[in-house]
Amino acid sequence: MKLAMIGFGQAGGKIVDKFLEYDERTGSGIVRSAVAVNTAKADLLGLERVPEENRVLIGQARVKGHGVGADNELGAEIAEEDIDEVQGAIDNIPVHEVDAFLIIAGLGGGTGSGGSPVLAKHLKRIYTEPVYGLGILPGSDEGGIYTLNAARSFQTFVREVDNLLVFDNDAWRKTGESMEAGYEEINDEIVKRFGILFGAGEVEQGGEVAESVVDSSEIINTLAGGGVSTVGYAAEEVNLDDDGGLLSRFRGDDSTNSMESANTTNRITSLVRKAALGRLTLPCEIEGSERALLVLSGPSRHLNRKGIERGRKWLEEQTGSMEVRGGDYPVADSGYVASVILLSGVHNVPRIKELQQVAIEAQDNIDDIRDESEENLEALVEDDEDELDPLF
Repeated sequence: MKLAMIGFGQAGGKIVDKFLEYDERTGSGIVRSAVAVNTAKADLLGLERVPEENRVLIGQARVKGHGVGADNELGAEIAEEDIDEVQGAIDNIPVHEVDAFLIIAGLGGGTGSGGSPVLAKHLKRIYTEPVYGLGILPGSDEGGIYTLNAARSFQTFVREVDNLLVFDNDAWRKTGESMEAGYEEINDEIVKRFGILFGAGEVEQGGEVAESVVDSSEIINTLAGGGVSTVGYAAEEVNLDDDGGLLSRFRGDDSTNSMESANTTNRITSLVRKAALGRLTLPCEIEGSERALLVLSGPSRHLNRKGIERGRKWLEEQTGSMEVRGGDYPVADSGYVASVILLSGVHNVPRIKELQQVAIEAQDNIDDIRDESEENLEALVEDDEDELDPLF
């Protein structure tokens, strides 16, 4: 799948940079074009792989390149005002060569949280390609203002995109881990999961062809119903030196062949279960998911159609969905077999409900603090008001 990726804000820019690094390392060619947008000049300068001409600094008249200080209303206003500057970079994207736009943003800050829904609305008005969002939720230890930002941004962003893929930092941060190390690991996790998902179906000249091809249309159809999506992942190491039973096939040893086939099938079905029931990018109940897509990746001799079919059937039973697609993505020199599951149109998401509740309480607290602050200032000043003449 060929994507035009736009990183909005600090987290978004860093993740797009990571995707470009993943492309270089794996040769997957997912990122057809990359743009980074920010109100903070330092964040743009810190990027390593996004081309300099595609780094867009907005809001210079308002914030002088210093960022919006977690004020996502200001972030949204600046995005509205400077949308033409963002469009200038998007004009360089060969849109006829991309399957979709992907806007990536951290939803807890100010720039990405406020600006990404504005950009999504703008792109949907101009282009016919799907516009997806990848929203990163802040950890619950990051503070009330970030939770409030995320809740408000989430409910706006999900309405403006064709589908919102969500990654919840809260489910991934390790206790006692430093912020920087934690985010570095989380970004690697995001890129690994979405890299396999979006890379499926790409076949290089002379490369291995999948038994059950998953191409960009399968991904687009899985995301087509809108709403919120989450991704599961599980992997198991395999022995690359294994001859895959080649000798036994020459000898015509059917029992060895069928045993290897059974082992492959069992490994695949086990990985499908682990991916669906393990740690999802956004933890949720998988029952009731509207659509699902299963991708198995690894050396072709460790993949088979029977395992994929069994995995797909199990996923149908667990989700209750009739729209479950599946296929394989052969990677000849991989030391792992990996299962990636995309669950789209998920509804039972406790984290989102909790986020909204905490945000409502934070909003009430902020309003109370403002009122109290004004009363305190009046009380502080009025003590001396009768004795002093004001300047004007």
